[in-house]
Amino acid sequence: MEATIITIMALLFLSFVALGVFVTVKVAKAAKRGVDRTLDQARRTVEDTTLRAKSLGQVGAAGEIARLRLSLRTSMRATQEALQAGVGEDASLKESLDLFHRLSAHGLELDADLKRLEREPDRAWVAGQLPELVARTERITGSADALRHAARDRALKFAEDDLSALSAQIDVEAGALRHWAGPEATPRTARGAGAGAGVPDAATADGRGQPAGPAGQAGPRTGGEPSAITAPDPRRTAHPWEKSARPETTT
Repeated sequence: MEATIITIMALLFLSFVALGVFVTVKVAKAAKRGVDRTLDQARRTVEDTTLRAKSLGQVGAAGEIARLRLSLRTSMRATQEALQAGVGEDASLKESLDLFHRLSAHGLELDADLKRLEREPDRAWVAGQLPELVARTERITGSADALRHAARDRALKFAEDDLSALSAQIDVEAGALRHWAGPEATPRTARGAGAGAGVPDAATADGRGQPAGPAGQAGPRTGGEPSAITAPDPRRTAHPWEKSARPETTT
């Protein structure tokens, strides 16, 4: 019996140790990914700032190469962010994202070529390569811009269609809510009929406008007002732009 208890305790101890190691590894990996993302973002910011300074401060082939690299990086990054943000809500953008990944391979190759030309000492030869490099950059950025603009136009169209359908439903509901006279028309009609037949008002309704009983007494009151004009309970419907109701205190 004691050996069994010791074995169970040892297994529990080993399980806790394994769980602790697993959690520690997961946390370490997550922290490493966070640090890597921060470093990548910082490196991209530094490179973009350097390229922007070169494109503005240098002339000739060096300034043109910096301008091409900056244009390429800006277009590709904006397209990637737009597609990745929209693919979660629109599954049809997955194919567009796959096409962008293929386009990214050409963009990376072009950026590597431009980066090598920055260190080329023969500036005359570099100047001769610029027309072909400009054409490649414009083709890649043009394709990336087309994907990004199409994805944004698609999202705006869906949002507009959804808003139009919602507005139409709200108009129908608002029209239905304005037909509140029907439930209230019954007591008034009864009073009008009684008055036309020569029945005294006291026999048809009491002082509060309620139908009278058989002995001139007031009839039973209805259980409540018509549902069409009953105010909803504010605690049952909440929206992000509303403040939550303060809970009632109990004594």
